[in-house]
Amino acid sequence: MDKIKELTDELKHHLSEARAIAAKADEENRDFTDTERGAITEAMAKANGLKARLEQAKADGAVRQAITDLGDGIGLNAKDGTTRTPTGLIVPDGRKSIGQHFTTSAEYAALMAGAPNGHFGEKARVQSMPVGFKSLLTGASDTSAGALVMDDRRGLLVGADAFQRPLVLRDVVTPGTTASDTIEFVRMTAATNAAAPVAEATATTGTSGTKPESGMTWAKVTTPVRTIAHWLPLTKRALSDAAQILTIIDSYLRYGLEEELEDQMIAGDGTGENFTGLANTSGVQAPAFTTETNLTRLRRGKTLVKTVGRSMANAYVMNPADVEGLDLLTDNEARFYFGGPSGSSGGNIPLWNLPIVESEAVPAGTAYVGDWRKAILWDREQASITMTDSHSDFFVRNMVAVLAEMRCAFGIIQPNAFVKIPLAAW
Repeated sequence: MDKIKELTDELKHHLSEARAIAAKADEENRDFTDTERGAITEAMAKANGLKARLEQAKADGAVRQAITDLGDGIGLNAKDGTTRTPTGLIVPDGRKSIGQHFTTSAEYAALMAGAPNGHFGEKARVQSMPVGFKSLLTGASDTSAGALVMDDRRGLLVGADAFQRPLVLRDVVTPGTTASDTIEFVRMTAATNAAAPVAEATATTGTSGTKPESGMTWAKVTTPVRTIAHWLPLTKRALSDAAQILTIIDSYLRYGLEEELEDQMIAGDGTGENFTGLANTSGVQAPAFTTETNLTRLRRGKTLVKTVGRSMANAYVMNPADVEGLDLLTDNEARFYFGGPSGSSGGNIPLWNLPIVESEAVPAGTAYVGDWRKAILWDREQASITMTDSHSDFFVRNMVAVLAEMRCAFGIIQPNAFVKIPLAAW
């Protein structure tokens, strides 16, 4: 509304200027002077432009109000104090996990409003509005997700995270967002630098003084946004226990999406609905090593990133088994190269002045080094949670399905900035 008032006031100002000039000429019963005519023309042009902008602003305001009106009563308008994106995704405030946001959301409250005393009857229907979340990166749950309903317990509880591996690739690649279903980017496939000293021309014809021509080859790459999803069954009795719902979402469904995403970023083969991961991206350097030791191979890979890829490597990504092999390397006198049992381990090892990122997505016997800023993960919809009993025979069995899904795309914008290094047995 402030913008509409500002445009209206400015429009009135320019119209008043034009009318004042016209009124003065009429009062003196004369034609406009050239100066007056130019001033009126300028004021009217500004007024016409402001009128068009004002009409557009009013139309936009009407559309926004219509969207708000349509959202009333169906859980889309954030009347509970939450912040949402224009597409309806909840933006966590950083103090709550995704499960806590779900169990305190308007959608969950509307679902539970149909459950007398907080419990679903055997014949009650269960159908929640989809609840979208802007971020999947939340902390682990503090309750167990093993049994759906548990007795009250005190002491240490082991959650689903006991069966989960650490996920790290999001920390090293470049994050991005998209509002489209397809990503197009330009990939440089070759470059020729022909720069050379050139003598001064000595004639007006011929090749004397001609400068050499360099060249670059570019390719347009298209990668689609893919959907990663999974679901699990839940009893209506467990649904009445908000703490258990929080645990299931945070400790299992959330993790499952991210684990598959990490595997796809490395090993996706590009067929069907799979990503094209780093291992299957054309142009990634794959030198053949024969007699070199693993330490030598890893160092040569770093050099290739700089000399061939013309980039600065910023990390190695290796399987935990190969990082263990590094930890256990000894010299001829059985002295550990990397400090032994009392030294640093894993990602704390500065291997050739680069950090090591451990990921089970990389198969044992292979390592990657490169400029990971040139690998981009575009998030389309980072997470959505939906509940329903309209699956199979769940309605008559007093069960519900909890579905989690995310949509994103992955691409390597400069493949030769990465090197795939085969490792020998440690």
